[in-house]
Amino acid sequence: MAKKFIFITGGVVSSLGKGLASSSLAVLLQAHGYSVRLRKLDPYLNIDPGTMSPYEHGEVFVTEDGAETDLDLGHYERFTGVNARKGDNVTTGKIYSNLLEKERRGDYLGKTVQVIPHVTDLIKEFILEDPDDVDFMLCEIGGTVGDIEALPFFEAIRQLRYQIGEENTLYMHLTLVPYVAAARELKTKPTQHSVKELRAIGIQPNILLCRADRDINISEREKIALFCNIEVESVIPALDVSTIYQAPISYHEYGLDKQVLKHFKIKYKVPDLRTWEEIVEKINSPKHQVRIAIVGKYNRLKDAYKSLIEALNHGGIANNTKVTLRWINARSLNEDNIEDKMVDIDGILVPGGFGKDGVQGKIVAIKYARENNIPYLGICLGMQLSVIEAARNLLGFEDANSTEFNQNTDHPVVGLMTEWQLNDGSKNFVDSKNMGGTMRLGSYDCVIETKSLAYKIYKSNAIKERHRHRYEVNGAYIQAFKKHKIIFSGMSPDNKLPEIVENRNNDFFIGVQFHPELKSKPTFPHPLFASYIEAAKKYNKKKNG
Repeated sequence: MAKKFIFITGGVVSSLGKGLASSSLAVLLQAHGYSVRLRKLDPYLNIDPGTMSPYEHGEVFVTEDGAETDLDLGHYERFTGVNARKGDNVTTGKIYSNLLEKERRGDYLGKTVQVIPHVTDLIKEFILEDPDDVDFMLCEIGGTVGDIEALPFFEAIRQLRYQIGEENTLYMHLTLVPYVAAARELKTKPTQHSVKELRAIGIQPNILLCRADRDINISEREKIALFCNIEVESVIPALDVSTIYQAPISYHEYGLDKQVLKHFKIKYKVPDLRTWEEIVEKINSPKHQVRIAIVGKYNRLKDAYKSLIEALNHGGIANNTKVTLRWINARSLNEDNIEDKMVDIDGILVPGGFGKDGVQGKIVAIKYARENNIPYLGICLGMQLSVIEAARNLLGFEDANSTEFNQNTDHPVVGLMTEWQLNDGSKNFVDSKNMGGTMRLGSYDCVIETKSLAYKIYKSNAIKERHRHRYEVNGAYIQAFKKHKIIFSGMSPDNKLPEIVENRNNDFFIGVQFHPELKSKPTFPHPLFASYIEAAKKYNKKKNG
């Protein structure tokens, strides 16, 4: 079978769920026995989202090979189990950077360099590059139709249909069908106008996904089909669901996979979705409940912690437990109000972050977890701050700090990494002037001490986890911490970089320099999150008798 390309676009408004729709369709195609790969084309001018504020763009998702990418690639991985790569996310900025580099080299042989064909050619090269030779390549275009910066991407996918044929390409468009309370009816006009915009640039969608908060009846679907020149069976309701993991089931029930296979003239058979049905059942019918306090500073935009939220939910799935999150603003947390903020909490988690703002509140939360034996999980900065807290309050180093926050501290228990060893044995040296893509990024090996909590969790002394940081715990203090039962149970293979810290005075107190949330999936909950929720469940049971 020739490779099939599916292009997913959006209209009317953003945040309708193109990433989830793309991931759900990929799950359905996998259930039919086909291999898939998903890609994201982002129209903004940044080279990648690595330097963007979490409030601007949400979470930065890091791939195994060290790319800083759009958070939708996290959805792709969680749903399909296929690891994303550097080559799966491109931006207008990256396209133009490549273009100008080629122009300076003289690759265009004196030609006038233009959007068409030179920019669109680079976009098409990105889409067509596929060393895995998968059956289906799904390409999501960020933003909405009508955005000026997205026009070259739409033109590129228009040209691709002309070049490789309708039999190998499918356009799927996600729109909004809003309910107007005053009129007591759903309105199809926004969808009609969105399709009109697409057709004006030469793209006729084959399938429409219509996002709505209630059922779209057959007469409304027929109306959309008539005015958008599309089969009524290809007008697929995209209704709100109780959990994102129900989306593949919902799309299947409305016939999305059947219509896609019909377009490509591929024989249809009923897919096996029992795994997803079991996941939804566990989420909707939990036997236990725990409350986890997340002490962060990007709380008003939950997309900034997207993978973390999902990993905690996966830990809940592994324990038949509903995980209720309490978001605590680190900026306003202090010794005077922490008792009130932590009422009925079964676990405290301090996630990753950058900058001094909110650090003191996080240290207060860590101290509270340590002194009250509340299950604690620290991730990246959350690990570094647990080390600073212990240095100040157990070792007696009152001004212990990170050089990120105080370069003149007498006890720099956390400091800037100047070099680190790559997995191939070579050295990477830090470039402190370049803020983009210069951190320790991607998957690195970690060696775990056998007699440790980490070993019990991972059941292995050799793991690989993904990193995104510039600062690291100072190995010169390891022996001083050990006297207070603070051990570094995970180290880099060269034994220079502490990767996991544990407090043996507590039942569950662990910090990790890496980001385990990036590798967790509903089908395979990460062992660290599964164990953390199990510890919170035990704490809750012990607390309530």
